[in-house]
Parts: sequence; C-alpha cells; structure tokens
Amino acid sequence: MDMSLDFLQPGQIVSLEYGDSNLYAEVIQFIVSRHLCWVRPLLMVTLIQESPLITDLRDASDLLWPANLFRPALDTEIIASLSQLLAKEPKTELDSDAKQQLNQFIHQLWQAYQEELGKVESPLGIRGNGD
Repeated sequence: MDMSLDFLQPGQIVSLEYGDSNLYAEVIQFIVSRHLCWVRPLLMVTLIQESPLITDLRDASDLLWPANLFRPALDTEIIASLSQLLAKEPKTELDSDAKQQLNQFIHQLWQAYQEELGKVESPLGIRGNGD
C-alpha cells in the first residue's frame, strides 16, 4: 500500500489482508527508522460462504511487520466482529487451530510480499538466501 503512514499510532486498529482473510491488530508502536509496525493481533475474519468465521487472536504473539502492508481498519468493518469477540472472556492460551490459522496466514502473506518485491527479506530486514 502506498499511503501515508500517519495512521500508525498506538491504539489504532489496522488490517492486513490476504485472500479471503483479514487480520485485525492493535498498533503498539511504529518503528519509523525501520518502517516496521509492532502490532498485537486481535482477531482474524475469514469469509466462508455467506458468514464470516471470526478467530480470537488476543493471546497470539505480537508481530513486527512492514508498515506499508497495513491499512487502517474502518469502524464499519470491525465493530460487529470486535463486539462479538469482546463479549467473550479471553482464553488462557491460544488454541492450536487459531495458532495454525494465524501462522498459515502470515506465511502466505509474507511469500506474496516477497514475490512482489522480487527479493527475499524477513520482516526484521534480514536478508536470506531464498530457502
């Protein structure tokens, strides 16, 4: 995304999109010098036929991710899902299905990002050999 990164403020809800899924996360910090965003995942919404599948990710690990891949989440797209999520008590630990879903989403998104850039680089700016 080629937009101003001014929206990356602590507490802001942002979205990463890939395929039929949106990962919504809260910005913890924008690392200006590295153009990275430290976010805390909240939920993932996957469109399955007519109804969305909402996965609670409040206990997932934080992410450092290229800031230019985020977009601000619109209130109209997140409020219903977030209110359903907040009505439930958070789990004491992330279940294995949710963890697998998040890992798969991040892996696929990162591969697509690498292909778009035409080079191999990790979210932390460490270059690899393509393995």
